[in-house]
Amino acid sequence: MAPLTGDWSQSGKEMKLVVDLLAKQYNGSGGVLGKNIEVVAFDDQGTPEGAVTAAQHLVKQSVMAVIGSVTSSATEASQDIFNRARILQISNASSAVGLTEKNLKYFFRTCPRDDEQSRVIIQTIQKMKLSKLAILYDGNTSYATGLAQDVGKIARQNHIETVYYGALTPGRESYLEILEKVKSRNPDAVFFAGYYMDTAALLKQKEAMDWHVVLIGGDGANNPALPTAAGKKAAQGFYFISPPLPRELDTDQAKWFLAEFKKTTGSPLQMIDSILAGEALRVIVQAIRETKSIEPDVIADHLHGSFDDLTGLTGRINFNAKGDRVSDLYGVYRVDAEGRFVIQRMFQFGKIVK
Repeated sequence: MAPLTGDWSQSGKEMKLVVDLLAKQYNGSGGVLGKNIEVVAFDDQGTPEGAVTAAQHLVKQSVMAVIGSVTSSATEASQDIFNRARILQISNASSAVGLTEKNLKYFFRTCPRDDEQSRVIIQTIQKMKLSKLAILYDGNTSYATGLAQDVGKIARQNHIETVYYGALTPGRESYLEILEKVKSRNPDAVFFAGYYMDTAALLKQKEAMDWHVVLIGGDGANNPALPTAAGKKAAQGFYFISPPLPRELDTDQAKWFLAEFKKTTGSPLQMIDSILAGEALRVIVQAIRETKSIEPDVIADHLHGSFDDLTGLTGRINFNAKGDRVSDLYGVYRVDAEGRFVIQRMFQFGKIVK
């Protein structure tokens, strides 16, 4: 279940390529419990409405597990449907805290959640010696609202002054009025919780204002289309915090898979969402093999309890009682003059590892 059309289609299409490639490899080596994996894909467009339709379709298809979706709003709209149907759902990119606070038995995720991301964002702001923070967020999504709240909370705990805190309506042609209001508070940095399309619009309009404040985003801004949408000049100097890009992964499994992906598709793997979708399939397959069962309750109990994969593409994978991945891994990126995402440092378990 992925956004195969719309603003997040680049993520969705690459997710499907990764899952298809892994499924083909599993099937080529005998499948799972002697049966082949069949991948059924449905486009949720990255929207709550599309997600409800996708979830209802997949339930009718009698799938045994679902990978996805990308946006937290789409995942939130679908997770109760899958839970009622006793279908495992493993999101690869939906990081909103509330998704696992419901304690749904069949819901898991291979990406870290936003309160972990917020700690890295504040550590980054501290390392840059910035003391006055403005927080802007997309007021229409649970992902952005929750991330902004967490960043504000951890900023207060670390004695960073928040000089502005407010929502914007996504998709507007102009944000100049709100940017002028934020500028009047004289922040050292502006953190924007939202997706790459509105991040690009803010960068363009900040450049038009000739305002050189540091703009920082979260993982919703991590999209290869950002520099093109904003313009390379406007995007230069933008920072974002996200699970690291595929090229930063240094496990033997990741290096092998990235080479296989490029050989098969002719292009390098660009998005961490896609790798984390692959991790979701690997989790499902390994859990089936370890339990010798496709019963949802057996697999869910195993994932909540004794499951521990030390050979993940992104490192160790295990889950807590809520279904959250226990380990975290983040990169801090800066956009250079050519529109490239250049890693500045990497965090794991809250500590700088690179």
